[in-house]
Amino acid sequence: MSVFKPFKAVRPIPEKAAEIASLPYDVMDSDEARIEVQKNPISFIHVEKPEVDLPLGTNLYDEKVYQKARENLYSYLEKGLMKQDEKPAFYIYKQSMDGRIQIGLVGLASIDEYEAGLIKKHELTRAEKEADRIRHVDTCNAHSSPVFFTYRHQDLIDATVQKVMSSTPPVYDFVSDDGIGHALWVMDKECEIATISSAFGALPCLYVADGHHRTASAVRVGLMHREKHPDYTGDEEFNYIMTVIFPDNQLKIFDYNRAVKDLNGHSSQEFMAKVKEKFAVVAIDSKSSIHPDKLHCFSMYLDGTWYRLTALKGTWNENDVVASLDVSILQSNLLDPVLGIKDPRRDNRIDFVGGIRGLDELSRRVDSGKEKVAFALYPTSMDELIGIADAGKIMPPKSTWFEPKLRSGLFIHLID
Repeated sequence: MSVFKPFKAVRPIPEKAAEIASLPYDVMDSDEARIEVQKNPISFIHVEKPEVDLPLGTNLYDEKVYQKARENLYSYLEKGLMKQDEKPAFYIYKQSMDGRIQIGLVGLASIDEYEAGLIKKHELTRAEKEADRIRHVDTCNAHSSPVFFTYRHQDLIDATVQKVMSSTPPVYDFVSDDGIGHALWVMDKECEIATISSAFGALPCLYVADGHHRTASAVRVGLMHREKHPDYTGDEEFNYIMTVIFPDNQLKIFDYNRAVKDLNGHSSQEFMAKVKEKFAVVAIDSKSSIHPDKLHCFSMYLDGTWYRLTALKGTWNENDVVASLDVSILQSNLLDPVLGIKDPRRDNRIDFVGGIRGLDELSRRVDSGKEKVAFALYPTSMDELIGIADAGKIMPPKSTWFEPKLRSGLFIHLID
């Protein structure tokens, strides 16, 4: 079974929701965050990136940064910009982007199910990033930003969500600066809550789609609270993770591309010869065809020219779900043996570029001299993600890029 329960969210008052809602902490740097709060003084960036309210140069992991996040969070309540709902509810969160719609449910998942492997993951976490989120959640005593889960879609859940959306108006409905539509409905009728809870209870597992560090840190903070309260019952708020959970058939994974600063001591000619040992290489003469259009095909930008790379038969293990991923094929046949990138999670010679930025971003970086070569990949599919999670295996880093991003500040879960 999968535990999914309602909660009393802290939410913006309706007339301030659009101004408060912000991008999550991990998609912008401190400079971009400072610009954001100049444009919008009540942006939730004050909680997501609290260094914006501290002197330039402040260490991002200084205790005062986390204390400022807590201060800023509770100031929204003190100023009447946010209120906590009086009774538990699920929340329907609809996002629209370029004509595509995804509709998720906001609720709480169990840290016990994560520990038992019933909330399945597909990525490893980095200790330093996890430690940062642990301190943020623990200091704020709140999940200020949701994690992003998915599940194998169920007709009953879809029908219940559509019934609520068609019978009640949204409490929020706005378009953010990036053109993404956001709408939120409150689902607080006991019969609807019971239907959703029961439907999720019949599911064997849930999947982390995005936000592995936030998920792991929320679990760790819950376990820390249990140590402080050995008489806990399991019903306390710290036993749960706030998540937005979307059906798998509504989600789209974008490509997650690579750019590398140098050719590992090779000349362009030497590098190209190495590439041709594992890939069929053809120059692309039309800009309209530079996007990879199928699995195991890549686009490479080098010295002002785009090339199509097709992995040669036998260069990957077709019986291994991880080795068959395009990110694995590129890593094992080119990035590691030719460019010397052994650990892409830690090597500062490689950068990762979300496909939402377009392939012009890759050529721009190379043409500017910032990078020497760039690679565009065919997107990982939801079936691949779920298959790997079901197999208990781990994807290489930066295998998936989801859009649209969840907005922070639309719902908050107090854990104490």
